[in-house]
Amino acid sequence: MSARTLVLVRHGRTAWNAAGRLQGQTDVPLDDVGRWQAERGARSLFLRHQASLVVSSDLSRAADTARAYAEAADASLVLDPRLRERGFGSWEGLTRDEIDAGWPEQAAAWHRGEEPRGIGVESKSAVAARMVDAILEHAATLDPRRTLTVVSHGAAITVALAQLLGQDAGTWRGIAGLHNVHWSQVVRSSPGTDPEWRLATHDAGPDIALDEWNSGPQDQGDDADWISGQESA
Repeated sequence: MSARTLVLVRHGRTAWNAAGRLQGQTDVPLDDVGRWQAERGARSLFLRHQASLVVSSDLSRAADTARAYAEAADASLVLDPRLRERGFGSWEGLTRDEIDAGWPEQAAAWHRGEEPRGIGVESKSAVAARMVDAILEHAATLDPRRTLTVVSHGAAITVALAQLLGQDAGTWRGIAGLHNVHWSQVVRSSPGTDPEWRLATHDAGPDIALDEWNSGPQDQGDDADWISGQESA
C-alpha cells in the first residue's frame, strides 16, 4: 500500500531569494510576496491536486507554505527535517558573486555540477537519499488512491526527482529548478517498470505571469489585506 501520486512543491519567496542569496539550511522566513505566493499557490494547487497528507521541511519558509495548502485541502501536515534544503556550509547567506570571488576553484566546480570541496557543502547524493527515504516512508502510509504532497526546497527537490526517476542524483542535471510555489507531479509506473516513477508535470504553477508572480502583483486588492493580516499573526 502506497500513494501512487506525489506532488513536490517549492516554498514561497524569501528576502534572500529576492536578493539572490544562497539559503541552504538557514531558516529564512517568507517575505510579503512569499506569503502571498503561498496563499495563491495553495488555491491553485488544491484545484489540481487534493492531498490526503502534506509533509514538509521544518524550515519556516517551507512549513508556512505547506500550512497554507494543508488548510486549503483540509489535510494533515507533518514536518520532517529530512526534507530540508541542501546544506551549503560557508556559502549560506552569500550571493553568487561573493561565492565566485571568495572561492573561485570551488565555485567553478559547483557551476559545472560537481561537488565543491572543503566548505561544508552537503553532497547531492546525500540530499537525494534523505529526501527519497522520507518521501517513500510517508507515501507508504497512504492508500494507492491517495496523493502525497511534499513541500521542500529547490535544490533538494531537483536531486530527489533525479533519484526517483532512476538517474544518478550526484551527476545528472537534466531537470531545471522550480519557481517559488510551483510543483512537480510524479506518478508510479506499472509494476515491474524501470524506473518505478515517471515525471508527469514539472514546474507547474498558478495562471499568473512569472514576472508578476516573482515580484508580487502591482495592485494586490484583497491579497494585500490578507498579507497585512498575516503580519500581525
